[in-house]
Amino acid sequence: MRLFTFGFGYTGRALARRLAPKGWAITAAVRDPARAVGAEVTAIALSEADRLAEAMSGADAVLITAPPDAEGCPGLRALVPELARANAFPDWIGYLSTTGVYGDRRGGWVFEQSALNAQSMEGARRVGAERDWLEVGRGMGLTVQVLRLPGIYGPGRSALDRLRAGDARRIAAPGQVFSRIHVDDLAAGLEASIARPRPGGAYNLCDDEPAPNSDVIAYAASLLGLPPPPEIPLAEAGLSPMAQRFYAESKRVSNARAKAELGWRPAYPTYREGLAAILAAGS
Repeated sequence: MRLFTFGFGYTGRALARRLAPKGWAITAAVRDPARAVGAEVTAIALSEADRLAEAMSGADAVLITAPPDAEGCPGLRALVPELARANAFPDWIGYLSTTGVYGDRRGGWVFEQSALNAQSMEGARRVGAERDWLEVGRGMGLTVQVLRLPGIYGPGRSALDRLRAGDARRIAAPGQVFSRIHVDDLAAGLEASIARPRPGGAYNLCDDEPAPNSDVIAYAASLLGLPPPPEIPLAEAGLSPMAQRFYAESKRVSNARAKAELGWRPAYPTYREGLAAILAAGS
C-alpha cells in the first residue's frame, strides 16, 4: 500500500510512524526535501511536477495536510490536474480541516451535520477548501473524506512542554471549553478512515471530554509535581489577535460518527490519559 501526503507536519509524521511498520510506502511532498522527514518516508519537492504526478498516480491513499491560503487549498491546485491526467485514482483522499469551521456555539455540541459558521478568516478558508475538495470528489468520482480536527497535542507539543518551558498560562474564561486530540489517536482515526472510505464523508476526530484550557494546565502541573500557574482573567491576559479569536469560541465537538462508522475509539479519551502517557514515555 502506498500513501502520498501533500505537506508533512506533526500529523503526517504520526501517520507515517503508524503505517510504515505495516508495510506502507510513504511519499511526502514538502517545501524542502533536505529537511529530515524520517527514514521511512520519501520526500519530494512541491515544485517537482513530474514526481508529484508519479507519486499521485501510484498512491492508494492521499492525505492533504497543508493549510489553505488566500487562493484556496494549495494541494487542490497542485494535485487535481495530475489526478485528471492519471489513469488510476487513489482509493481514498483525506483533507485535514478544523473544527473551527463550526464557529462559536457557546459551549453547545456540534456534529458533522451542524451548520458551518466560521468566525475567523482561517476558519472561512477551511470551509471553502472543504467545499472545493468535496465538489472535485463528486465531479471526478473520487472518494474524498473531510477530517475536522481540534487542538492536537502529543510528545513535544503538550501542556507538559509549556510548563517546563515556563510558557504555560491558565486563562480564566468562564464557560469556555474546547476539544482536543492526542496525535496518536488522530493517526489511528486516519488509518480507520482509509480502511473505510466513504465518498463525501466528514468526521470529527477528537477525544471524549471537551474541557477548559485552565483545567488541562492544572492537571499537567500536578503530573509534574508543580504548583499550577495562577489564573489570569481573560481581559487582563494581553492575548494576541489569534489567541483572542480562539478564546472567543466555545464548543463541544462530538466524535460519535467516527466511532459508529469507522469503528475508531481514542486510546486517550481525555487529556488526563493522554498527558499521563506522554509523561510515562519520558516526553
